[in-house]
Amino acid sequence: MSTPKRENSATVSLQVEGLERISKELRRDIVSMTHMAASGHPGGSLSEIDILTALYFNVLNIDPEKPDWSDRDRFVLSKAHACPGLYAVLSRRGFFPHEELATFRKIDSRIQGHAHTKTPGVEMSGGSLGQGLSFGVGLALGARLRAKSWNTWVLLGDGECDEGQIWEAAMSASHYELSNLKAIVDRNRIQNDRTTDEVMKLEPLADKWRAFGWKVFEVDGHSMSEVLAVLHRAAEEQAGPVVVIAHTVKGKGVSFMENNPAFHGAAPNDQELVQALKELD
Repeated sequence: MSTPKRENSATVSLQVEGLERISKELRRDIVSMTHMAASGHPGGSLSEIDILTALYFNVLNIDPEKPDWSDRDRFVLSKAHACPGLYAVLSRRGFFPHEELATFRKIDSRIQGHAHTKTPGVEMSGGSLGQGLSFGVGLALGARLRAKSWNTWVLLGDGECDEGQIWEAAMSASHYELSNLKAIVDRNRIQNDRTTDEVMKLEPLADKWRAFGWKVFEVDGHSMSEVLAVLHRAAEEQAGPVVVIAHTVKGKGVSFMENNPAFHGAAPNDQELVQALKELD
């Protein structure tokens, strides 16, 4: 089934240099909000933030002033514990005031420890890993049934690709030829307290997706120019579902967090915050 061409895009277009500047500001937001909360998941938020920056400032067809606009692209954060990155980008895009980041994980706050639909711009309440791709399949099928042209994007953690539900959803997406479904795997190679290879070997990951009938792209997830190019290419793909395997570094941008499993779910202390912000200046 062909997808009608999208029109009247509300996408904000910025050059690579501008996007790189924004992603650095978002990294500062991530370390600051997790520090204030004394909890959170900075590592995976830092590994995903270049991807989120490219999506929200250049690729997604969205309107922050109309977060429930029926023709918007949908973005699902399946690795919902990495919500500091999503909150940072949503605030900078204007979905809610930037000052609200200071309420991260506080009682009655709209921005909690896992992404939740009470937050403007969040499409799925997350928690248990492995569910986001199934949710995305449902959204993509819904768009087709309504003859809508919007795309659904799902960001997965590589660790959650251990979950069987991911592969059931992948099989379904291929079966239904969901060309309006685009998955991204944040391939930072660390889950919780150790490497993904130690927990459950995923390679050959690209071949697995191909075997399930998906078109596969691979990219350096921290090269903004490459990320932009592959995301736009994925957005236009009409032959079936697409997955982008983004090779990233957990904790990217902060030296002592990079490739350090300790910062999967630990916030920086006072001294570490000072160092992190200095490195991100």
